[in-house]
Amino acid sequence: MEYYEQLLIICPLIFISGLVDSIAGGGGLISLPAYHVTGFSPHFALGTNKFVSCIGTVFSTMRFVKNKNYNLTSAIQSILFALIGASIGAKIAIYLDVIVLRYILVFGIPVIAVIVYKKKNLEKRKPKNLSKIKIIIYSSCIGLIIGGYDGFFGPGTGTFLILIYTSVLGFDLLTSMGNAKLVNLSSNLASLVVFFVEGKILFEIGIPAAFCAITGHYIGSGFAIKKGQTIVRPMLLVVLILLLTKIIIDLFS
Repeated sequence: MEYYEQLLIICPLIFISGLVDSIAGGGGLISLPAYHVTGFSPHFALGTNKFVSCIGTVFSTMRFVKNKNYNLTSAIQSILFALIGASIGAKIAIYLDVIVLRYILVFGIPVIAVIVYKKKNLEKRKPKNLSKIKIIIYSSCIGLIIGGYDGFFGPGTGTFLILIYTSVLGFDLLTSMGNAKLVNLSSNLASLVVFFVEGKILFEIGIPAAFCAITGHYIGSGFAIKKGQTIVRPMLLVVLILLLTKIIIDLFS
């Protein structure tokens, strides 16, 4: 496929991916297939996607940080343990067949989707009266577990972070999204370094695609901040359905 043909396919999908990812996570469910369908090898698809998504995520994260939609204590602990969890998850992936996790998710994601559907008050939750030490402990566990998932499997990491922050720590929707962005960006940057060192990024595609990602992330984060759960809850459900569909297809392909 010619260079300009690749851009014509990839760039619009990267914009949509950034829009979705900034609101509910799971943008990789859209962006990765875009690279594969245009002829990228798996490693270059992953590396270029990581480069583009990291740049886009920086801009959506900045909007949440600027609006103070995050909990710094929780975010720092989650980031530290997510990096540890991701390295552990990657090592487990070497020895444990990923099909085991896929079967777990096939049964688990519908349950999560029902919970999201029934939660009508994600935006205006009453914060749980947790001490600082409990926030640190819970946030460390969240980072370790979801970081482990990210290292082992990956898709939907941001979505799961948002849901767990609201459910376990009782953060409101925007605080949960800000924390999820900070944690996801940190783990993505760590893996981006590896892809860069290994030379698995096609910058001639990645740089123009990054501008599309920036636009999608900027617009999407603005929608999320202004519209709250009006737009986030439906998007969370869409991402969970996309993730479930992908896992089922992978199981039977």
